[in-house]
Amino acid sequence: MVLITHALGPMNEYLGYACFIFIGLILGLIGGGGSMLAVPVLIYILNFPVNEATSYSLFIIGLTSLFGAFTFLRKGDFNLEAIYLFAIPSLLTVFLTRKFLLPIIRNDVFTIANITVTKQLIIMLLFTVLIIFSSVSMIRKKKNIAKTEMMWGEFYRSPLHFPFIIILAMLVGLISGIVGAGGGFMIIPVLVIFMKTSMKKAVGTSLIIIAINSLVGFTGNIGTFNIDWIFIFIVSVLSIFGIFIGTFVAKFIQGKKLKPLFGWFTLCVGILIITKELFL
Repeated sequence: MVLITHALGPMNEYLGYACFIFIGLILGLIGGGGSMLAVPVLIYILNFPVNEATSYSLFIIGLTSLFGAFTFLRKGDFNLEAIYLFAIPSLLTVFLTRKFLLPIIRNDVFTIANITVTKQLIIMLLFTVLIIFSSVSMIRKKKNIAKTEMMWGEFYRSPLHFPFIIILAMLVGLISGIVGAGGGFMIIPVLVIFMKTSMKKAVGTSLIIIAINSLVGFTGNIGTFNIDWIFIFIVSVLSIFGIFIGTFVAKFIQGKKLKPLFGWFTLCVGILIITKELFL
């Protein structure tokens, strides 16, 4: 049975599958970050076009996050107010982005100094910015968290609070829709600082929002190209299997200690993407 319709060597295919187990492993170990690798794996290892890669990434991230959210749902570790306040504008934005914005962007956007700026170049550069911000948030040590929360205390009680949350939710939806990433590293600070959600509930709420955003965003691409359902279900199962492994390993290794190390790894991935897109 041909699982991937693209012309791949067996090594590329097996390496791609192994990468998705690793993505799930990271999600199980540190609770996030691994999904940032889905798009580079799909494009550079499995050779999918950028439109399909970002779309498939949304499905894989959505299904994996939904699975990861079950534990939090069962224990009640989520903020229902945050879900409807943040998720509704965010999911509408990600759906409209996938359905209407991306299709109107031509593959060859414009040419400058004999360099053709393509849709893939724009998306991957934006994706690299996202990776760098994510990696920095994992590398740096959190300091003065209580002071930061106090700084936003008055803002939380002001009339601008809810409009600001909606604008941030739409921004997350726009970025997720373009690059096919969950955006958990953006969602959690919003929930903790601006919506006064505890960290434990913020993680569960974030997983639920990511699952909703990603799966709804994926539906915006249905009908635009032939979807390889067998492939995306297989890699989703592999990623979920990786979560099992990561959750088990987390009993012996603290995820907090591995987070900065993975942050440096994703930073290197971002540098490689910039090098590949701009110079190779």
